[in-house]
Amino acid sequence: MKKLLFQFDTDHYPSVFDTVVAYDGGADHVIGHGGLTPDNVAALVDGTIFTRAPKDKKNTAIFVGGSDMVAGQALFTAIQKHFFPGFQVSVMLDSNGSNTTAAAAVAKLASSGTLAGKKAVVLAGTGPVGQRAAVMLAQEGAEVSLTARKLERAVQACSNMKARFGVELTPVEAFDNEARAKVIEHANIVFATGAAGIELLSIEQWRDNKNIEMIADANATPPVGIGGTDMMDKGIDRHGKIVWGAIGFGALKLALQRACIAKLFEDNKLVLDAENIFALAKEMA
Repeated sequence: MKKLLFQFDTDHYPSVFDTVVAYDGGADHVIGHGGLTPDNVAALVDGTIFTRAPKDKKNTAIFVGGSDMVAGQALFTAIQKHFFPGFQVSVMLDSNGSNTTAAAAVAKLASSGTLAGKKAVVLAGTGPVGQRAAVMLAQEGAEVSLTARKLERAVQACSNMKARFGVELTPVEAFDNEARAKVIEHANIVFATGAAGIELLSIEQWRDNKNIEMIADANATPPVGIGGTDMMDKGIDRHGKIVWGAIGFGALKLALQRACIAKLFEDNKLVLDAENIFALAKEMA
C-alpha cells in the first residue's frame, strides 16, 4: 500500500521545499494542490477519506502549507470539519515552515538555557515563524514582546495568537534598527524572524548588552537578521551570548519536519499543529 501525502497549499504553487521534505520523510507519492481555501477543499478531502478501507487509511495523509499562516490555519480547520468517525486521515499544518522552524529554534534555545521568567523579544514577528515562536516562548514561561514596523500589525498578530493559543503577547512598534535596539535593552532572549536579507540589528546594537543571554536568527540569506552572528552558529558563545543561526538549528528543523511526515503514516487520526510539533522538537533537541 503506497503512502500518499496530499499537499494542500494556500499559495498558487505548492512549496517545492515541502515536497522534497515530504519524500525524505517517507511519503511514496506527494500530490500537490495550490490555491486552496475552505470553500474549495471539500471535494479533495472527500477523495482522501472515502477511498481506502479503515485499516488502510493511515497510508493517506494531508499536509497544509503556504506562505499565509492565517489562511493555512483556516484551511487546516476546514479540512477537519469534513472528517467524521471512521472517515478521517492524519493532517499536519506547517504554513511557511511556521511550526517546524519555530519549534526547532525555541527547542534549541530551551536546550541552551532557562526560558521561564525571561524577557523575550521576537523581532519582525508578524510572519508565520515569528508568531508561532512567540507562542512557544510564552508557553515555556517567557514574557514575550513581538515587534513590527507598524503597531497595528503587531497588535493583530498578538490578537491572533491569543485567540488560538490563549497566550498574552505584548505588541511593540519598532520601525527601524534604532527602535529595535531600544526594544531589546532589557531583553534576555532575542529571536529575529524578519524577511530574508534584511538586517534587523547591527552588532553594535546588541554586543555590549549585558541583559541578553541568548540570540536566535531565522534568516539564512545574507545579510543575516542580526549582524555579527552567522547562519551556521550552533549555540556558540558570541560576546557572552549563546547564538543560534538559521542553519545551526536548521538541521533540527528538517529532521523534525521529516519526523512529523513519518508520524502521519502511523495512524489516521493524528492532528499535528504547534503544540505537538513543539513537544516532539523538545524531545529531539
